Amino acid sequence: MITKEAPLAAPAPARATPEPPRPNKKRRAWDEAPRWQIYLPLGIYLVFTLIPFYWILLFALRPAGSTSLFPWPMTTVHFEKVWTDRSFGTFFYNSVLVGVATLIMTTLVALAGGYALARFDFKIKRAFMLALLCSQFVPGALLLVPLFEIFAELQMINSLGSVIIAETVFQLPLSIILISNFIKNVPYSLEEAAWVDGCNRFKAFRVVVLPLLRPGLIAVGSFAFVHSWNHFLFALMFLNNQEKQTIPVGLNTLMSADSVDLGALAAGGIIAAVPVVIVFAFIQKWLITGFSAGAVKG
Repeated sequence: MITKEAPLAAPAPARATPEPPRPNKKRRAWDEAPRWQIYLPLGIYLVFTLIPFYWILLFALRPAGSTSLFPWPMTTVHFEKVWTDRSFGTFFYNSVLVGVATLIMTTLVALAGGYALARFDFKIKRAFMLALLCSQFVPGALLLVPLFEIFAELQMINSLGSVIIAETVFQLPLSIILISNFIKNVPYSLEEAAWVDGCNRFKAFRVVVLPLLRPGLIAVGSFAFVHSWNHFLFALMFLNNQEKQTIPVGLNTLMSADSVDLGALAAGGIIAAVPVVIVFAFIQKWLITGFSAGAVKG
């Protein structure tokens, strides 16, 4: 007996899958703010920031006795006066020497101390970190008397070495803390892999870790350089000979109780500010990256 198969039912049309609901983004207040509400405060802040710089340029470039609001006719007499007559060439050289030496010493010592805090555990580690943090509350003026006594015993008064050592000691606590945070952000497994490949600890640090610390080193080094470049107290207390003085002390010599040479003082301020501005113009990218990386807890 032959049975007829039932005809196959036509497949039901596929239903379109509904799209998932899109999350509603909350609009922030500044997304709908008019442009003028953003640019106006920034413009006012820029004006108040640039006016002091323009005033310094005005006094430095216009002739003595002029009351014009524009530096015309321009003159370089004030720059020639402070560079030659006031020995600012010598002050500039001394400041560069102190700044570069402080940068190198602070970076090297902070690297060693920061690596020890980041990679090793020891009993007094927390106490040591607390001491470093508490040292930031001590003003530099309180260190003048003990440092002066120490340098006097070592016969280092009136020597640039005394200023370099004092600046390095003053910069080390913060630099060690920052460097330790930078090193914590580098995975420890990278060093272990280098050890497996036959590197010792120092070579693994030099080959693997050190290249990754470039933003942090630039941030720490630039901070140490700028602080030593602008610091006044240590150079004033430890340097008596004019040939050993730095730019901040040299600027102080332009002011007397009876009169102030505003043109020479403004020219000296520009000479002191230009190198720092040039350095920050070249390293600003690594500086921002370094400080943001050091602020992250590893």
